[in-house]
Amino acid sequence: MVMLGFGARLRHEVGVLSAVAAVVLVPPVNLAALALVAVLLGRRRLAGWSLVLLLLLALPLVSALLLRGLESWPPPPPGPAPQAVVILGGDVRRVDGAAIDVAGPLSLERLQAGAALARATHLPILVTGGLVDPEGPPVATLMAASLAADFAIPPRWVEPASRDTWENARFTAAMLLPAGIRTVYVVTHSWHMRRALLAFAGTGLAAIPAPLPPDRAITFHIGLLVPRVAGWRNSYFALHEWIGLAWYELRRAVG
Repeated sequence: MVMLGFGARLRHEVGVLSAVAAVVLVPPVNLAALALVAVLLGRRRLAGWSLVLLLLLALPLVSALLLRGLESWPPPPPGPAPQAVVILGGDVRRVDGAAIDVAGPLSLERLQAGAALARATHLPILVTGGLVDPEGPPVATLMAASLAADFAIPPRWVEPASRDTWENARFTAAMLLPAGIRTVYVVTHSWHMRRALLAFAGTGLAAIPAPLPPDRAITFHIGLLVPRVAGWRNSYFALHEWIGLAWYELRRAVG
């Protein structure tokens, strides 16, 4: 039991380091930090360019274009019909005034889409996602509870150990392949689907994309050029995915 506890905490520490690396590598936080350091060092030109890039990433037009580039992928090859629905974990939310965690907004959106798909196809569900907080339950555990309580569809499988999308795919395959399942629907946000499909490649599971509908088509209006906090959030999601795609391509190339 001690070794299991140590292993879980070690896995969490690795996850924390990955989260820190994401903050360092993915704008906009790193650009704000760079601008501050540049000001302190008297590098006004560097500070100015950092602030310009920071402002551009806040524009809804820029963030929408970054996201839209992620929302396409090759069609899956012909094959057997899917045998299960796999819902990828997203985030966790701490309930105000209560020391409990629940599935976060991203996770809930994926659960809603996955539950609708399961009802339409009568297929069993697997939820996957590990620890976000070492003191709290895994994302998959919270998603399973929400599926049962809010959607009246308890999942058949719960995968609570994965730290990222790469492990979501591999740990899911380790659970489903012995059960004779070879083809699955994968449910996640449309901007996350390309990285998810790349993660499932080579696992032995054929992944059929079942993404959430993308945002409406970009129709230009002046509001797209007004900086917004949501622009930074969406730009972060998009750049995180583009960097993640490059990293997963490298991981696949080196085996």
